[in-house]
Amino acid sequence: ASIGLPSFVKNKKFDFVKLREITHIITKNLNKIIDLNFYPVPETELSNKRHRPLGIGIQGLADVFINMEIGFDSKEAKELNKQIFAVIYYSSLEKSNQLSQKYGPYETFKGSPISQGKFQFDLWNVEPIKSVEGLELDWDLLRQNIMDTGVYNSLLLAPMPTASTSQILGFNECFEPYSSFIYARSTLAGQFEVINHKLINDLMELGLWSSELKNKILIDDGSIQNIPEIPKKIKEIYKNSWDLSNKVLIDMSA
Repeated sequence: ASIGLPSFVKNKKFDFVKLREITHIITKNLNKIIDLNFYPVPETELSNKRHRPLGIGIQGLADVFINMEIGFDSKEAKELNKQIFAVIYYSSLEKSNQLSQKYGPYETFKGSPISQGKFQFDLWNVEPIKSVEGLELDWDLLRQNIMDTGVYNSLLLAPMPTASTSQILGFNECFEPYSSFIYARSTLAGQFEVINHKLINDLMELGLWSSELKNKILIDDGSIQNIPEIPKKIKEIYKNSWDLSNKVLIDMSA
């Protein structure tokens, strides 16, 4: 399941409390799919019901930064990225632990790192985020609860490509930056120009949007960085994957 992150941005603030609530619902519902699913061969059913892995991902991370008017490569974006995934990880573990209290831990839980109280960040020797706006993340209490009563799932987070659903909802794919702010999308129904509406609105507010400017963006492969009349602040917010350093993309992914 893919969480549409832009839905949690209101007035340039991110609603972590709502994100926690939605992550709880997704964790519960994905668990139901494991039991209700049709399995083509017995081996897949056996594996899924023994380990109960879930795949909770995200879409629209680049849109979150744009809506909050921060650049993909800014310090604020780096911190917000960590906070979002900390909350999703914490909330999914929290719900999985609640399900385990009801149904018991997944079959192969015993002996796993998490059964010994080791979270993902413990395996990497990374200090976790312990609070975000409106929410405390009590990892020590959660660790104790999990060691006492287990978790219902062997895997929770798996950020995946989200091309189709992202197009339907109007978000950018997965945790990727935009590859272009104007491009042509080919489907069976024909070829369509796709453009970032927030960028258009910002340029219209500045009185800059025109057919001539659109053509300049197209000529520059959907980048606005080399167009002199666009202000620096707008350029910092709207950087596509070709405008960003690969180190930024690797650091954000990590």
